[in-house]
Amino acid sequence: MTQKARQSKFKKILQVLGPGLITGAADDDPSGIATYSQVGAQFGFGMLWTLLLTFPLMSTIQEISARIGRTTGRGIAGNMQLHYPHWISIPIVLLLLFANLFNLGADILAMGEVTNLLIGGPALLYAGIFTAVSLLLQVFVPYKNYASYLQWLTLSLFAYVGVIFVVHVPWMETLKGVFFPQISLNAGYLTALVAVLGTTISPYLFFWQAGMEVEDVKAKKGDKPLRTSPGQAPSQLLRIRFDTAIGMAASNIIAFFIVLTAAVTLHANGITHIDTAKQAADALKPVAGKFAFFLFSAGIIGTGLLALPVLAGSAAYAIGELFRWPTGMAKKPMKAKRFYGVIAGAMIGGLLCGLMGMDPIRALFWSAVINGVTAVPVMVLLMRMSGNKKIMGKFAISTRMAIVGWFATFVMGAAAIGLIFTFRH
Repeated sequence: MTQKARQSKFKKILQVLGPGLITGAADDDPSGIATYSQVGAQFGFGMLWTLLLTFPLMSTIQEISARIGRTTGRGIAGNMQLHYPHWISIPIVLLLLFANLFNLGADILAMGEVTNLLIGGPALLYAGIFTAVSLLLQVFVPYKNYASYLQWLTLSLFAYVGVIFVVHVPWMETLKGVFFPQISLNAGYLTALVAVLGTTISPYLFFWQAGMEVEDVKAKKGDKPLRTSPGQAPSQLLRIRFDTAIGMAASNIIAFFIVLTAAVTLHANGITHIDTAKQAADALKPVAGKFAFFLFSAGIIGTGLLALPVLAGSAAYAIGELFRWPTGMAKKPMKAKRFYGVIAGAMIGGLLCGLMGMDPIRALFWSAVINGVTAVPVMVLLMRMSGNKKIMGKFAISTRMAIVGWFATFVMGAAAIGLIFTFRH
Protein backbone atom coordinates (compact mmCIF):
# COMPACT_ATOMS: atom_id res chain seq x y z
CA MET A 1 0.00 0.00 0.00
CA THR A 2 1.40 3.38 -1.01
CA GLN A 3 1.80 6.23 1.49
CA LYS A 4 -0.98 8.15 -0.28
CA ALA A 5 -3.33 5.17 0.02
CA ARG A 6 -2.50 4.77 3.71
CA GLN A 7 -3.18 8.46 4.32
CA SER A 8 -6.50 8.17 2.48
CA LYS A 9 -7.49 5.12 4.55
CA PHE A 10 -6.53 6.87 7.79
CA LYS A 11 -8.55 9.93 6.77
CA LYS A 12 -11.62 7.75 6.15
CA ILE A 13 -11.26 6.19 9.60
CA LEU A 14 -11.07 9.66 11.18
CA GLN A 15 -14.24 10.64 9.33
CA VAL A 16 -16.06 7.70 10.95
CA LEU A 17 -14.52 8.35 14.36
CA GLY A 18 -15.96 11.65 15.46
CA PRO A 19 -18.22 12.55 18.42
CA GLY A 20 -17.72 9.19 20.17
CA LEU A 21 -13.92 9.32 20.00
CA ILE A 22 -13.77 12.91 21.22
CA THR A 23 -16.27 12.21 24.00
CA GLY A 24 -14.35 9.14 25.15
CA ALA A 25 -11.09 11.07 25.20
CA ALA A 26 -12.65 14.00 27.06
CA ASP A 27 -13.80 11.50 29.68
CA ASP A 28 -10.14 11.09 30.72
CA ASP A 29 -9.80 14.77 31.61
CA PRO A 30 -7.62 16.04 34.49
CA SER A 31 -10.49 15.18 36.84
CA GLY A 32 -10.45 11.61 35.58
CA ILE A 33 -6.67 11.37 35.70
CA ALA A 34 -6.63 12.61 39.28
CA THR A 35 -9.43 10.26 40.29
CA TYR A 36 -7.75 7.22 38.75
CA SER A 37 -4.41 8.22 40.28
CA GLN A 38 -6.00 8.58 43.72
CA VAL A 39 -7.77 5.24 43.39
CA GLY A 40 -4.60 3.46 42.29
CA ALA A 41 -2.54 5.05 45.05
CA GLN A 42 -5.07 4.29 47.78
CA PHE A 43 -6.30 0.83 46.77
CA GLY A 44 -3.54 -0.51 44.54
CA PHE A 45 -4.95 -3.14 42.17
CA GLY A 46 -8.14 -3.43 44.22
CA MET A 47 -10.37 -1.25 42.01
CA LEU A 48 -9.15 -2.21 38.55
CA TRP A 49 -12.32 -4.30 38.21
CA THR A 50 -14.41 -1.15 37.99
CA LEU A 51 -13.02 -0.39 34.52
CA LEU A 52 -14.44 -3.69 33.25
CA LEU A 53 -17.84 -2.85 34.73
CA THR A 54 -18.03 0.68 33.37
CA PHE A 55 -17.21 -0.06 29.72
CA PRO A 56 -20.51 -1.66 28.63
CA LEU A 57 -22.47 0.77 30.81
CA MET A 58 -20.84 3.97 29.53
CA SER A 59 -20.75 2.70 25.94
CA THR A 60 -24.50 2.02 25.98
CA ILE A 61 -25.41 5.32 27.64
CA GLN A 62 -23.26 7.32 25.23
CA GLU A 63 -24.70 5.46 22.23
CA ILE A 64 -28.20 6.24 23.48
CA SER A 65 -27.25 9.94 23.80
CA ALA A 66 -25.85 9.98 20.27
CA ARG A 67 -28.94 8.24 18.86
CA ILE A 68 -31.21 10.87 20.44
CA GLY A 69 -29.27 13.66 18.73
CA ARG A 70 -29.02 11.95 15.33
CA THR A 71 -32.64 10.72 15.32
CA THR A 72 -34.39 13.92 16.39
CA GLY A 73 -31.98 16.60 15.15
CA ARG A 74 -32.09 18.07 18.67
CA GLY A 75 -29.84 17.69 21.67
CA ILE A 76 -30.95 16.26 25.00
CA ALA A 77 -32.00 19.62 26.43
CA GLY A 78 -33.81 20.49 23.19
CA ASN A 79 -35.92 17.37 23.54
CA MET A 80 -36.46 18.08 27.23
CA GLN A 81 -37.73 21.55 26.36
CA LEU A 82 -40.11 20.15 23.77
CA HIS A 83 -41.50 17.13 25.63
CA TYR A 84 -41.10 17.74 29.38
CA PRO A 85 -42.25 20.49 31.78
CA HIS A 86 -39.77 23.13 32.97
CA TRP A 87 -39.98 21.92 36.58
CA ILE A 88 -38.18 18.78 35.39
CA SER A 89 -35.82 20.20 32.77
CA ILE A 90 -34.58 23.35 34.52
CA PRO A 91 -33.31 21.60 37.72
CA ILE A 92 -31.51 19.00 35.60
CA VAL A 93 -29.77 21.65 33.51
CA LEU A 94 -28.86 23.59 36.68
CA LEU A 95 -27.33 20.42 38.17
CA LEU A 96 -25.32 19.96 34.97
CA LEU A 97 -24.14 23.58 35.05
CA PHE A 98 -23.06 23.33 38.70
CA ALA A 99 -21.14 20.10 38.10
CA ASN A 100 -19.51 21.51 34.96
CA LEU A 101 -18.38 24.75 36.65
CA PHE A 102 -16.78 22.81 39.49
CA ASN A 103 -15.17 20.41 37.02
CA LEU A 104 -13.90 23.26 34.83
CA GLY A 105 -12.34 24.99 37.84
CA ALA A 106 -10.62 21.83 38.97
CA ASP A 107 -9.31 21.05 35.47
CA ILE A 108 -8.04 24.58 34.80
CA LEU A 109 -6.31 24.78 38.17
CA ALA A 110 -4.64 21.40 37.68
CA MET A 111 -3.38 22.41 34.23
CA GLY A 112 -1.85 25.59 35.64
CA GLU A 113 -0.16 23.80 38.52
CA VAL A 114 1.23 21.05 36.30
CA THR A 115 2.67 23.66 33.89
CA ASN A 116 4.39 25.19 36.91
CA LEU A 117 5.92 21.78 37.64
CA LEU A 118 7.26 21.47 34.10
CA ILE A 119 8.66 24.94 33.44
CA GLY A 120 8.28 26.93 36.66
CA GLY A 121 6.50 30.27 36.90
CA PRO A 122 3.09 31.33 38.29
CA ALA A 123 0.49 28.54 38.16
CA LEU A 124 -2.43 30.97 38.32
CA LEU A 125 -1.14 32.88 35.29
CA TYR A 126 -0.91 29.65 33.32
CA ALA A 127 -4.46 28.76 34.39
CA GLY A 128 -5.66 32.11 33.01
CA ILE A 129 -3.76 31.59 29.74
CA PHE A 130 -5.25 28.12 29.22
CA THR A 131 -8.72 29.54 29.85
CA ALA A 132 -8.23 32.39 27.36
CA VAL A 133 -6.70 30.21 24.63
CA SER A 134 -9.42 27.55 24.90
CA LEU A 135 -12.17 30.17 24.88
CA LEU A 136 -10.78 31.95 21.81
CA LEU A 137 -10.50 28.66 19.92
CA GLN A 138 -14.09 27.73 20.73
CA VAL A 139 -15.46 31.09 19.64
CA PHE A 140 -13.39 31.93 16.56
CA VAL A 141 -12.26 28.63 14.99
CA PRO A 142 -14.84 27.06 12.61
CA TYR A 143 -16.45 23.90 13.94
CA LYS A 144 -15.06 21.58 11.23
CA ASN A 145 -11.49 22.70 11.94
CA TYR A 146 -11.99 22.65 15.67
CA ALA A 147 -13.39 19.11 15.62
CA SER A 148 -10.31 17.90 13.74
CA TYR A 149 -8.04 19.55 16.32
CA LEU A 150 -9.93 17.76 19.07
CA GLN A 151 -9.48 14.44 17.27
CA TRP A 152 -5.70 14.89 17.16
CA LEU A 153 -5.62 15.88 20.83
CA THR A 154 -7.01 12.46 21.71
CA LEU A 155 -3.56 11.04 20.95
CA SER A 156 -2.23 12.75 24.08
CA LEU A 157 -4.02 10.11 26.15
CA PHE A 158 -1.63 7.40 25.04
CA ALA A 159 1.07 9.04 27.14
CA TYR A 160 -0.37 7.03 30.03
CA VAL A 161 0.12 3.75 28.21
CA GLY A 162 3.77 4.69 27.73
CA VAL A 163 4.39 4.90 31.48
CA ILE A 164 3.81 1.14 31.84
CA PHE A 165 6.82 0.44 29.63
CA VAL A 166 9.18 2.19 32.06
CA VAL A 167 7.96 0.57 35.31
CA HIS A 168 7.74 -3.03 36.53
CA VAL A 169 4.19 -4.47 36.54
CA PRO A 170 3.35 -7.62 38.59
CA TRP A 171 0.80 -8.98 36.13
CA MET A 172 -0.46 -11.83 38.35
CA GLU A 173 -1.43 -9.37 41.09
CA THR A 174 -2.95 -7.13 38.43
CA LEU A 175 -5.15 -9.93 37.08
CA LYS A 176 -6.18 -10.84 40.62
CA GLY A 177 -7.31 -7.26 41.23
CA VAL A 178 -9.31 -7.30 37.99
CA PHE A 179 -11.09 -10.63 38.35
CA PHE A 180 -11.03 -11.38 42.11
CA PRO A 181 -11.42 -8.01 43.86
CA GLN A 182 -11.98 -7.54 47.59
CA ILE A 183 -14.98 -5.22 47.70
CA SER A 184 -15.59 -3.12 50.81
CA LEU A 185 -18.63 -1.12 51.93
CA ASN A 186 -16.77 1.45 54.02
CA ALA A 187 -17.05 5.17 53.26
CA GLY A 188 -13.61 5.47 51.63
CA TYR A 189 -14.22 2.61 49.21
CA LEU A 190 -17.74 3.78 48.29
CA THR A 191 -16.49 7.34 47.75
CA ALA A 192 -13.80 6.05 45.41
CA LEU A 193 -16.35 3.86 43.61
CA VAL A 194 -18.74 6.78 43.05
CA ALA A 195 -15.79 8.90 41.88
CA VAL A 196 -14.78 6.27 39.31
CA LEU A 197 -18.37 5.91 38.12
CA GLY A 198 -18.80 9.70 38.03
CA THR A 199 -15.69 10.30 35.98
CA THR A 200 -16.50 7.55 33.45
CA ILE A 201 -20.28 8.10 33.22
CA SER A 202 -20.57 11.89 33.44
CA PRO A 203 -23.67 13.92 32.53
CA TYR A 204 -21.75 16.50 30.50
CA LEU A 205 -20.65 13.71 28.14
CA PHE A 206 -24.29 12.82 27.39
CA PHE A 207 -25.16 16.38 26.38
CA TRP A 208 -21.94 16.86 24.42
CA GLN A 209 -22.19 13.73 22.27
CA ALA A 210 -25.85 14.36 21.45
CA GLY A 211 -24.97 17.96 20.58
CA MET A 212 -22.11 16.87 18.33
CA GLU A 213 -24.43 14.55 16.40
CA VAL A 214 -26.77 17.49 15.84
CA GLU A 215 -23.80 19.57 14.66
CA ASP A 216 -22.83 16.84 12.19
CA VAL A 217 -26.37 16.70 10.79
CA LYS A 218 -26.21 20.45 10.15
CA ALA A 219 -22.63 20.50 8.88
CA LYS A 220 -22.67 17.58 6.40
CA LYS A 221 -24.48 18.13 3.14
CA GLY A 222 -27.32 15.68 2.63
CA ASP A 223 -27.48 14.53 6.27
CA LYS A 224 -30.84 14.84 7.99
CA PRO A 225 -32.37 13.67 11.28
CA LEU A 226 -33.28 10.00 11.04
CA ARG A 227 -36.95 10.65 11.83
CA THR A 228 -37.26 12.68 8.62
CA SER A 229 -34.80 10.59 6.58
CA PRO A 230 -35.06 6.97 7.78
CA GLY A 231 -33.12 5.71 4.78
CA GLN A 232 -29.94 7.05 6.38
CA ALA A 233 -30.53 5.03 9.55
CA PRO A 234 -28.62 1.79 8.80
CA SER A 235 -25.33 3.50 7.99
CA GLN A 236 -25.65 6.22 10.64
CA LEU A 237 -26.62 3.90 13.50
CA LEU A 238 -23.77 1.54 12.57
CA ARG A 239 -21.35 4.48 12.52
CA ILE A 240 -22.60 5.68 15.92
CA ARG A 241 -22.16 2.21 17.43
CA PHE A 242 -18.64 1.81 16.02
CA ASP A 243 -17.57 5.36 16.89
CA THR A 244 -18.93 5.14 20.43
CA ALA A 245 -17.51 1.67 21.12
CA ILE A 246 -14.03 2.71 19.95
CA GLY A 247 -14.15 5.98 21.92
CA MET A 248 -15.33 4.37 25.15
CA ALA A 249 -12.94 1.41 24.80
CA ALA A 250 -10.01 3.81 24.36
CA SER A 251 -11.22 5.83 27.37
CA ASN A 252 -11.41 2.78 29.64
CA ILE A 253 -8.09 1.32 28.46
CA ILE A 254 -6.36 4.61 29.26
CA ALA A 255 -8.13 4.77 32.64
CA PHE A 256 -7.00 1.20 33.38
CA PHE A 257 -3.37 2.12 32.72
CA ILE A 258 -3.58 5.26 34.88
CA VAL A 259 -4.89 3.24 37.85
CA LEU A 260 -2.26 0.58 37.18
CA THR A 261 0.54 3.15 36.97
CA ALA A 262 -0.44 4.65 40.34
CA ALA A 263 -0.74 1.16 41.86
CA VAL A 264 2.72 -0.05 40.80
CA THR A 265 4.50 3.23 41.57
CA LEU A 266 2.78 5.17 44.35
CA HIS A 267 0.85 2.46 46.23
CA ALA A 268 3.69 -0.04 45.97
CA ASN A 269 6.01 2.48 47.63
CA GLY A 270 3.67 3.32 50.49
CA ILE A 271 2.29 6.54 48.98
CA THR A 272 -1.45 6.13 49.45
CA HIS A 273 -2.65 9.69 49.94
CA ILE A 274 -2.37 12.53 47.42
CA ASP A 275 -3.37 16.11 48.24
CA THR A 276 -2.06 18.16 45.28
CA ALA A 277 -1.05 17.70 41.65
CA LYS A 278 2.48 18.72 42.62
CA GLN A 279 2.63 16.01 45.28
CA ALA A 280 1.36 13.39 42.82
CA ALA A 281 3.95 14.27 40.19
CA ASP A 282 6.77 14.67 42.72
CA ALA A 283 5.90 11.30 44.23
CA LEU A 284 5.93 9.67 40.80
CA LYS A 285 9.35 11.04 39.79
CA PRO A 286 11.61 9.17 42.27
CA VAL A 287 9.81 5.82 41.93
CA ALA A 288 9.12 5.81 38.18
CA GLY A 289 11.68 8.25 36.79
CA LYS A 290 11.63 11.60 35.01
CA PHE A 291 10.02 10.17 31.88
CA ALA A 292 6.97 8.94 33.79
CA PHE A 293 6.80 12.27 35.61
CA PHE A 294 6.85 14.13 32.28
CA LEU A 295 4.13 11.91 30.77
CA PHE A 296 1.90 12.36 33.82
CA SER A 297 2.30 16.13 33.68
CA ALA A 298 2.02 16.57 29.90
CA GLY A 299 -1.01 14.27 29.81
CA ILE A 300 -2.94 16.50 32.21
CA ILE A 301 -2.33 19.52 29.97
CA GLY A 302 -3.23 17.71 26.73
CA THR A 303 -6.40 16.13 28.07
CA GLY A 304 -7.34 19.37 29.78
CA LEU A 305 -7.25 21.23 26.45
CA LEU A 306 -9.56 18.54 25.10
CA ALA A 307 -11.93 18.56 28.09
CA LEU A 308 -12.42 22.32 28.57
CA PRO A 309 -14.46 22.86 25.37
CA VAL A 310 -16.48 19.71 26.08
CA LEU A 311 -17.40 20.93 29.57
CA ALA A 312 -18.18 24.51 28.51
CA GLY A 313 -19.83 23.41 25.25
CA SER A 314 -22.12 20.87 26.89
CA ALA A 315 -23.36 23.55 29.30
CA ALA A 316 -23.97 25.94 26.40
CA TYR A 317 -25.86 23.31 24.40
CA ALA A 318 -28.03 22.46 27.40
CA ILE A 319 -28.92 26.05 28.30
CA GLY A 320 -29.24 27.24 24.70
CA GLU A 321 -31.54 24.39 23.70
CA LEU A 322 -33.61 24.71 26.87
CA PHE A 323 -34.36 28.38 26.14
CA ARG A 324 -34.56 27.85 22.36
CA TRP A 325 -31.62 30.09 21.51
CA PRO A 326 -29.64 29.70 18.28
CA THR A 327 -26.98 27.17 19.29
CA GLY A 328 -24.01 25.40 17.75
CA MET A 329 -20.28 25.79 17.27
CA ALA A 330 -20.83 25.84 13.52
CA LYS A 331 -22.57 29.21 13.92
CA LYS A 332 -20.63 32.45 13.82
CA PRO A 333 -20.42 34.29 17.17
CA MET A 334 -22.71 37.13 16.12
CA LYS A 335 -25.38 34.61 15.03
CA ALA A 336 -25.41 32.83 18.40
CA LYS A 337 -24.39 35.48 20.93
CA ARG A 338 -26.08 33.93 23.94
CA PHE A 339 -24.76 30.44 23.14
CA TYR A 340 -21.18 31.71 23.02
CA GLY A 341 -21.93 33.90 26.01
CA VAL A 342 -22.69 30.77 28.04
CA ILE A 343 -19.41 29.22 26.85
CA ALA A 344 -17.51 32.34 27.92
CA GLY A 345 -19.39 32.51 31.22
CA ALA A 346 -18.72 28.85 31.94
CA MET A 347 -15.00 29.18 31.18
CA ILE A 348 -14.60 32.34 33.28
CA GLY A 349 -16.83 30.94 36.04
CA GLY A 350 -14.77 27.76 36.06
CA LEU A 351 -11.56 29.79 36.35
CA LEU A 352 -13.00 31.77 39.26
CA CYS A 353 -14.07 28.53 40.97
CA GLY A 354 -10.52 27.28 40.53
CA LEU A 355 -9.11 30.46 42.09
CA MET A 356 -11.23 30.15 45.25
CA GLY A 357 -8.57 28.25 47.13
CA MET A 358 -9.52 24.77 45.93
CA ASP A 359 -6.99 22.02 46.52
CA PRO A 360 -6.35 20.87 42.90
CA ILE A 361 -6.28 17.08 43.33
CA ARG A 362 -8.99 17.02 46.00
CA ALA A 363 -11.19 19.29 43.85
CA LEU A 364 -10.64 17.04 40.85
CA PHE A 365 -11.59 13.98 42.88
CA TRP A 366 -14.73 15.54 44.35
CA SER A 367 -15.82 16.87 40.97
CA ALA A 368 -15.99 13.22 39.90
CA VAL A 369 -18.12 12.42 42.95
CA ILE A 370 -20.47 15.34 42.14
CA ASN A 371 -20.75 14.11 38.55
CA GLY A 372 -21.61 10.63 39.81
CA VAL A 373 -24.48 11.92 41.94
CA THR A 374 -25.70 14.38 39.27
CA ALA A 375 -25.71 11.68 36.58
CA VAL A 376 -28.53 9.70 38.21
CA PRO A 377 -31.53 12.02 37.49
CA VAL A 378 -30.08 12.85 34.06
CA MET A 379 -29.84 9.15 33.18
CA VAL A 380 -33.40 8.46 34.34
CA LEU A 381 -34.70 11.15 31.98
CA LEU A 382 -32.36 9.97 29.21
CA MET A 383 -33.70 6.43 29.41
CA ARG A 384 -37.33 7.55 29.40
CA MET A 385 -36.64 9.84 26.44
CA SER A 386 -34.84 7.21 24.34
CA GLY A 387 -37.65 4.68 24.76
CA ASN A 388 -40.42 7.17 23.99
CA LYS A 389 -41.79 6.59 20.47
CA LYS A 390 -43.30 10.08 20.47
CA ILE A 391 -39.74 11.41 20.59
CA MET A 392 -37.75 8.68 18.79
CA GLY A 393 -40.38 7.31 16.40
CA LYS A 394 -39.47 3.84 15.15
CA PHE A 395 -35.89 4.42 16.32
CA ALA A 396 -36.72 4.02 20.01
CA ILE A 397 -33.98 1.93 21.63
CA SER A 398 -34.11 -1.86 21.64
CA THR A 399 -34.98 -3.98 24.67
CA ARG A 400 -31.32 -4.98 25.03
CA MET A 401 -30.14 -1.37 25.10
CA ALA A 402 -32.92 -0.47 27.52
CA ILE A 403 -31.90 -3.26 29.93
CA VAL A 404 -28.24 -2.23 29.90
CA GLY A 405 -29.11 1.47 30.14
CA TRP A 406 -31.45 1.00 33.09
CA PHE A 407 -28.88 -1.26 34.76
CA ALA A 408 -26.28 1.50 34.38
CA THR A 409 -28.76 3.94 35.94
CA PHE A 410 -29.41 1.51 38.81
CA VAL A 411 -25.66 1.05 39.44
CA MET A 412 -25.09 4.82 39.55
CA GLY A 413 -28.08 5.34 41.82
CA ALA A 414 -27.16 2.50 44.19
CA ALA A 415 -23.58 3.74 44.51
CA ALA A 416 -24.72 7.33 45.20
CA ILE A 417 -27.31 6.19 47.79
CA GLY A 418 -24.74 3.92 49.44
CA LEU A 419 -22.28 6.80 49.68
CA ILE A 420 -24.87 9.18 51.19
CA PHE A 421 -26.08 6.53 53.64
CA THR A 422 -22.51 5.74 54.75
CA PHE A 423 -21.67 9.39 55.34
CA ARG A 424 -24.87 9.91 57.39
CA HIS A 425 -23.91 7.02 59.65
